[in-house]
Amino acid sequence: MASDDVSVDDKVKRTRDLLSSFYSQDASQISPPANTTSRFATLDTINTTSFDADQYMNLLVRKSSLEGLLQRHVEMAAEIKNLDTDLQMLVYENYNKFISATDTIKRMKNNIVGMEVNMEQLLDKIMSVQSRSDGVNSLLFEKREHIEKLHRTRNLLRKVQFIYDLPTTLQKCIKSEAYSDAVRFYTGAMPIFKAYGDSSFKDCKKASEELMTVIINKLEDKVSSDSESIQARAEAVMLLKQLDFPVENLKSKLLEKLEQFLEELDLSKDISADSANPRESINEGIESDSIPPHPEVPTREFVEAVHAYHVIFPDSEQHLVKLMHDLTTRHFEAAKQQIQEQISSAKLSNRLRFIWTDVLLIDEVLPEAGLQDFALEAARVVVKQYVTSLFSNLLQEISDTLLQIQKDGTGEEYPLRAALEASKNALIQGSIKVLSDTRYLLDEDLGLILKLRDMIINWVQEGFQTFFNQLNDQLLLLSGKNVPTDKVSSGLVLVITELSVFIERDAISRIIEEIGSSLLGGSYEYGGSAFVPAEIRHTFRSAGEKFLQRYVSMRTQRISVLLRKRLTTPNWVKHKEPREVHMFVDLFLQELGAVGSEVKQILPQGLTRRHSRTESNGSTSSSRNTTLRDNRSNTNRARSQLLETHLAKLFKQKMEIFTKVEHTQESVMMTIVKRCLKSMQEFVRLHTFNRSGFQQIQLDMQYLRITLKDSTDDEAAVEFLLDEVIVAAAERCVDPSPLEPAILDRLVQAKLAKTVDQGPAAS
Repeated sequence: MASDDVSVDDKVKRTRDLLSSFYSQDASQISPPANTTSRFATLDTINTTSFDADQYMNLLVRKSSLEGLLQRHVEMAAEIKNLDTDLQMLVYENYNKFISATDTIKRMKNNIVGMEVNMEQLLDKIMSVQSRSDGVNSLLFEKREHIEKLHRTRNLLRKVQFIYDLPTTLQKCIKSEAYSDAVRFYTGAMPIFKAYGDSSFKDCKKASEELMTVIINKLEDKVSSDSESIQARAEAVMLLKQLDFPVENLKSKLLEKLEQFLEELDLSKDISADSANPRESINEGIESDSIPPHPEVPTREFVEAVHAYHVIFPDSEQHLVKLMHDLTTRHFEAAKQQIQEQISSAKLSNRLRFIWTDVLLIDEVLPEAGLQDFALEAARVVVKQYVTSLFSNLLQEISDTLLQIQKDGTGEEYPLRAALEASKNALIQGSIKVLSDTRYLLDEDLGLILKLRDMIINWVQEGFQTFFNQLNDQLLLLSGKNVPTDKVSSGLVLVITELSVFIERDAISRIIEEIGSSLLGGSYEYGGSAFVPAEIRHTFRSAGEKFLQRYVSMRTQRISVLLRKRLTTPNWVKHKEPREVHMFVDLFLQELGAVGSEVKQILPQGLTRRHSRTESNGSTSSSRNTTLRDNRSNTNRARSQLLETHLAKLFKQKMEIFTKVEHTQESVMMTIVKRCLKSMQEFVRLHTFNRSGFQQIQLDMQYLRITLKDSTDDEAAVEFLLDEVIVAAAERCVDPSPLEPAILDRLVQAKLAKTVDQGPAAS
């Protein structure tokens, strides 16, 4: 196959060389010099036009062996045979073409045989038509000349009549204030006045000039009049310019009018959708040096006047560009002012559409201003301010909802629960409203918004991140971070605590879903976003623990103040024999009841865990009471028994007072009770008691032992701390002789009965 391909290629090459040699120029013109051929002669020169047979044979004999010569002979014989065949085929092919060309020429001769006769007949007819046409022209020549002369005379008479009627026409234009028509008529008559104004039409020219002087004065007054619109004044300047009136002195005056109009332009009003949406093309207006009017929108008139001013004074671009930038700046300043007044997304969209329509309009009449980039940068600031205002309003709404707790909630059964639900609803619904308002802007088919789309989405995510950080700071402020606890509502702190837990557990997940569906068109992508949910969750988890700890501290501090007053006021050394439970116990239980009422409204219930005293605790307590009763004999024996009490503490179960507070009702109540009883123990250690004072402490603690049993879930801890208070009083007592059990029980039962009787009366 390879040999066949080579033979075909060689055949094509030989045929091409043969055709080239046949149709080429004279060999003498293209053959190289003899010395060049002899110098560089090779065996390949056989295919060139400068082939020398003798030289080729000498070279072949000198370089080839006998076998090579025989082989070359066979090859050359085959080549000669192939060339003969190719040449024969070439002759046959050209012969067919010559036969075809001969037949074509014969057919052409047969077709042209009768054409000469037809052409001669056509020429005769053309000559006949021409002679008859010349005859008609000669007959109608005089009448045609007369008609044309009459037509010229008629046109001339019309012009003359127009000139004579010009003063009357100008007077009519003055009366109807059609100054543009007057200028058009007068400028049309100016060539005739220049040619014949000093002779035939002298009076008409004089009267027309006087009337034009009146018109010029009126146009000047119109330019200076504040009652005229800017468009009307610009048209007056254009008419004066057509009259070759020196209008340069009016340039500064009209520019001042433009600046004054811009200063007096009121852009603070709401823009309706009807006036913001439509935008008419001004291409026709530009071609006719005027812009279609838009009387319902004041800025349209201003833009039209600027366009006219630019046409009249082409060298005033710098001043006009400044005016256009000032107009756009005022537009966005008005938008900023409305944003501060909590403008809706629909109104902001209408405002931006109105601004962008003006920007495109100005860009067509004054492209030198480059207003699109300027407006885009200003819009970026305004839209970012709007997004920021949405979160600021949401933050303010949540703060206002929480501050309602400090007001009087009389008549409302669960004020704290209502405040918590209101704050949760304000957070979730407010966040959804922020996203819906943003979605409304993004859905607008407005070039300005489309260019800012990615930025707006990023601003919203940044806004949520900043909002939650600011909300955390605001909650810290409302919880009285740097304020005395007596000036802050404990219920407010408890609501803030639960709100923080809600944000960490539920709100963040809900907002992530809303961001994904409203802005991102799918699921939320955590990577590379400005909003970091994990960071916010961690912040509010920590904040919830701090707020709950603060609530416990506030309530404990308030009760501790009560305990301090109780233990500081009387003289315990001269205390009288106890006859009833002291009233401070009622106040103490009342404060604990208020705590219970608050936590039941806000906090969930935890796992019920009732811890009773163990036998070791009971034996210790009974031994302690027995010890105290046996101490009646003398003080030394009592002190020895106190030593036994201290030793018993070493074997007592360890009681943790300051444990971690859980977000449950039981945990908060138990923590406050433990801290208050621990504070009471420390206050008792600061005083010295006589026997009656010690017995009063014993009576009060015994009553608390019974009443606190149902309000706490850790009975063992409560009894332990009550025992600690009694032990501390015994340690500070000069005669720690306790009350008889019967007397103690009788006084406690009397107090319980009195409390039961006061309950229905109070209700």
